[in-house]
Amino acid sequence: MKLRQNVRHFAFKQALTAPVVGDKVTEKLVDLHVRVFGEKADEDRREEREPHMEAFFDCTFDTYVSALNAGFTEAEAREITHIQANFDFYNHGWTEMMEFPVDELEEHYERYEKFFETHGITIEKPLGDFENREIPEAPTTLEKLDDPDHPHAEGGFADDVYVEDDEGEIHRGGADPEESSA
Repeated sequence: MKLRQNVRHFAFKQALTAPVVGDKVTEKLVDLHVRVFGEKADEDRREEREPHMEAFFDCTFDTYVSALNAGFTEAEAREITHIQANFDFYNHGWTEMMEFPVDELEEHYERYEKFFETHGITIEKPLGDFENREIPEAPTTLEKLDDPDHPHAEGGFADDVYVEDDEGEIHRGGADPEESSA
């Protein structure tokens, strides 16, 4: 999957793993993700999906911290959470919100299969053991799976994590914080 990465991502990583401020940062990042992905949704569907996305994204921040603790890089940990979100979008038929094409779901799962299996994460149950709160139901558009349209998806990045820096350069595997601040 292709992600953006810059110094802010490393600052968020530090804040999310810090005592006291972690919860506040999570709140702000959940709001950001609901807005960003909500803007990718069909306009007449945004509002009905927001409560679901808010609760879902809140759970993924526990996944992110767990992935970091398991030794994954910042970009890999973030990618894992984005893959979870794309599994959820797929399960709801929200193909217009997906970041990679439907036909790459299995490849993305397999790259992190050991981590996913350890935590009960599957394509059908994308939060696995990280579902630590009730996730409100949201209407599906499963008919979109018959002929998926994903205007925000970028295919061809299923074999590794790829990050785009502030200059638009794409790097395989991410960057160290020192490289990002240069």
